[in-house]
Order: sequence, then structure tokens, then C-alpha cells
Amino acid sequence: MSQALDPDQLATNLAAVRTRMEAAARRSGRNPATVRLLAVSKTFPATAVRALAEAGHKAFAESYAQEAVDKLDATADLDLEWHFIGPIQSNKAKLVAPGFAFVHSVDRLKTARALDRYREGLPPLDICLQVNVSGEAAKSGCAPEALNELARQVTAECPRLRLRGLMTLPAATADPETTRPAFRELAGLLGTLRRDGPAAPWDVLSMGMSNDYEVAIEEGATHVRVGSALFGERG
Repeated sequence: MSQALDPDQLATNLAAVRTRMEAAARRSGRNPATVRLLAVSKTFPATAVRALAEAGHKAFAESYAQEAVDKLDATADLDLEWHFIGPIQSNKAKLVAPGFAFVHSVDRLKTARALDRYREGLPPLDICLQVNVSGEAAKSGCAPEALNELARQVTAECPRLRLRGLMTLPAATADPETTRPAFRELAGLLGTLRRDGPAAPWDVLSMGMSNDYEVAIEEGATHVRVGSALFGERG
């Protein structure tokens, strides 16, 4: 597991990311308050989460089910909001469903059904449908053309889940501008769902990471998932 940074450095990094987020929002004529920062703490210890929480940040994201559950347990005394952003095997849904406020990575009905089953007795679980806008075979995500049907199936069959929006993970690239078309496409797909999809808030666009979150904000992101710009490079 990666090592935690110095608490002062974490606070400095947090302030720098927030400043850049605010500038990106204002460049695109948006209220900065409409964009949320998710601190991606995967591979970093609970002490790093505590340090960032002490600096004033409360929303965190994890990608690996068992590591995430352990970290939630280790920080249970803190008032944090946890988002799950990684692939979910059906047998891991029982770890993810009870403890998280939001799951961003639902890309098939089987996963949605498993999360729904293990959410019994709890408030509805907010979810995003993950879309593979780049068409890469190795990437998780629903195909854009299958999105509307998946949304309808989840709405009909999973009463303990609440559809909120879409998430994507574009192809990795050194130039953040090359991800702009993917972000723009996801925003367009959300607009289509608002018009033609099942009734849902459709108010979340989860897109953008450390290297391209400013571009994502310019294209309408409501949630950006930032790890290395906050915690440093992973070991």
C-alpha cells in the first residue's frame, strides 16, 4: 500500500486542486459549488484519509472492495461520505452495498441486482451507470447504445437503487484535451436520458481524474475523481 504524505502537504495539495476546480468551473460559466471533489484514496492508508479529513475534506472514493471496507472500518469515527468507483464482481457486492453512499461503476444488470439484494433494510443506494464511451475492449462500462435499456431494467428491477447519472473512464492519455470528446459524449448521453430515459434525477456526471479533471469540469462534470494530485503517485 502507498505511503501517506505529510499532512501539511496533503492540505496544500487539496487547496491547489480546489483552486483549479473553481477556475475551470468559472471558465465554463458554472458555479463552482456544482462540482464535487472525490478524493481517491485507493492504495493509501487510513492515516492519509484522516489527514485529508482534518484539512476539511469529507468525500472519498475507493476502487477495491476489501481494501475499501477495511478503510471504512478504520475511519468509522469520522463523518465521511464514501463512494465506490471500481469494478464490482457480484460476489463483492455484499461488501460494497451496505457501507457506501454512492456507487459509480454499475455497468450491467447482474451487478445492479446484487447491489440491490445486499442493500435491503437500508436507504436507497445512489448509483451511476458506467459507460464505455471509448469502445476499448479492456474497459468496463455499458455500450452507449445499450444504456437506455440498462437504465430501464435497473429502474424496474432494483427498487433499493436510485439512478443518479453516468460515469466514464476514458482511455489514458498524456494530453487532457484528447479526453474532451469522451466527456462531451457522456454529457450528451445524460441529456438523452433526461429526455427519453426512465424517470430519475439524472443530475450526476462522474468524469475526470488527476490529469484531466479541469477539462471534465468544462464539459459538465459534477463529480471529479482525483487521487494522485492529492495523495501523490501510487507506489
